[in-house]
Amino acid sequence: MSTGRFRAMRVLLLRIAFAFLGIAPVMSGAQSPQAPCAPGDKPCFLAAMLKHPARQQAFWEPALAKPVEARIGAAPPELVEFILFDNLSNGYPNRPRVPKLDPAFLADVRRAYEGIPEAVKRKLGPKLAGIYFVEDLGGTGFADAVRGADGVDSVGFIVLDPAVLMKHSANGWSTWKDGTPFRPDPRWKLESRIATGNRDDRPGAIQYILLHEIAHVLSIGAGVHPSWAIPPAEVKSTEAFAFFNQSWTISQGKYASLFDATFPERRNVAYYFGAKLDGADMVKTYEGLEKTNLATLYAATHPGDDFAEAFVNYVHVVMMGKPFEVRISRDAQVVKTYRACWAEKRCAQKRAYLENFLR
Repeated sequence: MSTGRFRAMRVLLLRIAFAFLGIAPVMSGAQSPQAPCAPGDKPCFLAAMLKHPARQQAFWEPALAKPVEARIGAAPPELVEFILFDNLSNGYPNRPRVPKLDPAFLADVRRAYEGIPEAVKRKLGPKLAGIYFVEDLGGTGFADAVRGADGVDSVGFIVLDPAVLMKHSANGWSTWKDGTPFRPDPRWKLESRIATGNRDDRPGAIQYILLHEIAHVLSIGAGVHPSWAIPPAEVKSTEAFAFFNQSWTISQGKYASLFDATFPERRNVAYYFGAKLDGADMVKTYEGLEKTNLATLYAATHPGDDFAEAFVNYVHVVMMGKPFEVRISRDAQVVKTYRACWAEKRCAQKRAYLENFLR
């Protein structure tokens, strides 16, 4: 992970391969900014990022003064430069650019945002510098924190790649994502459903993705979990993190789940690339998940994504009345159905936390 940003997981939710989408990165007329450091000089790039204007709240004050709906659009050049430095510091090949946004796509993003509950938008307003689009980002999206004049991270921004979001319906995206921890097996099939009927569309996928990233922004400075900018070995105490303490601890300088004894498959849950579980492991993995208070399987990967997944799933299912279920089939016969946990005892404490968080 680099400073302030889930890079190994791409914040999540969401590292979707262009090969899977069948899309080649779209070139725009804008050129990537020039790098101030020699190739491979990661300390130099890190230093450039830490002092970069896009990392400072003062740069975002004009955006923060606008209604949230006016903070949605193509990324400013400074943000594109910041992302380039981050890619270079981590050795990623992607070279971000200012995109040419399709008006129909931008309308879908606004529609997705408008459908989010007012309680979420009210809480988000003071903390969101904006939702910005960057081409050839290197993933679907991420959220990052911005440092105030007092040196404290208090607001954040969301960045999305429109080329990666253009071609997915809600259920198509969620089915692909939730299948990535498992190696392909012709006998086993996983289907994920987060929408029904004509709501199984692109805005439905964008909305679910946005809610996950919104959760990361809302967690900044909120005492939900330790900052993602700090390695777990450097976290002095977790006593103040009430949500974190429901599911996690720090052991030998790493984050560890409180449920690993009853849910040993969790250690092998890896999304997007490098599946470690077989198709035949699907049922026992989801049965293990049901012995925890984790809302989704993706929540099992990291404390930050535990909160983001609980948040998006709670808002989506409880507040918006939308479906969530994962169906597992063997030889075309459904053998396991996993549903949202918010009416179950195992998630009652987290539900209470989220209800209080969104007041």
